[in-house]
Amino acid sequence: MCQLLGMNCNVPTDICFSFSGFAARGGKTDDHRDGWGIAFFEGKGCRIFIDAKSSVSSPIAEFVRHYPIHSTHVIAHIRKATQGEIALENCHPFRRELWGRYWVFAHNGDLPDFNPLGLQSFQPVGNTDSEKAFCLILETLRERFPFGEPSLEELYSVLREITDKISSIGVFNYLLTNGEHFFTHCSTKLCYIVRQAPFAAAHLIDEDVTVDFSELTTPSDRVAVIATTPLTDNEVWTPIQPGELLVFQDGLPIFKGLGTGDWGLGIRGNGD
Repeated sequence: MCQLLGMNCNVPTDICFSFSGFAARGGKTDDHRDGWGIAFFEGKGCRIFIDAKSSVSSPIAEFVRHYPIHSTHVIAHIRKATQGEIALENCHPFRRELWGRYWVFAHNGDLPDFNPLGLQSFQPVGNTDSEKAFCLILETLRERFPFGEPSLEELYSVLREITDKISSIGVFNYLLTNGEHFFTHCSTKLCYIVRQAPFAAAHLIDEDVTVDFSELTTPSDRVAVIATTPLTDNEVWTPIQPGELLVFQDGLPIFKGLGTGDWGLGIRGNGD
């Protein structure tokens, strides 16, 4: 299957270090060779780069590895095709507009025989189950909230409902963001790390690269990195439990209190 990489932080930050290790899995240290993509939010704007070439052979990926684009919301994806041919239109992440904002989505998993009916405002361009799921999510949100963007709690409630329905069909790990809130759902495998002061050095698993974040950050910086599997071998990554839908904001996971309906902030692990 595919692999996911996300970043959410409280100040614009580049993802060059994490992306270097992640991109190596697109044909060098793993076999996710069927295309890749990455999206960066900058305010309400969104840069997106996709390529049907593998991330280890793509000149665009080489550019991204070395060009420090600063963002607070990033989603990246390397593809191992299960549905849809190897083609540009089937590369993640996918982007659409809803309520005057860009929404970006990437999926890891397989949804057999998934063909949602009633899609009107959002139609898939390619032929992946992933893009169909994204269109269904946005179509449902627009139908439920026809007069504009709801509160985060209302949004989460409907997103939880849609996610549970799609997850009943197959494997549905995903990352979704509108540049303000960052949603992460684990169906089988996903983890994260929160880096904050006191910062330390980190070493990539897939490349022999070490970065000392204490030399590159300020004490108030906070960065959450989400990945299918850990990217570093000297930090403690927190597994996201199957069925969990987390919201990240300003580099922290937000949790919904069980049985209370309240929202709260909490950190469930860091690598310091």
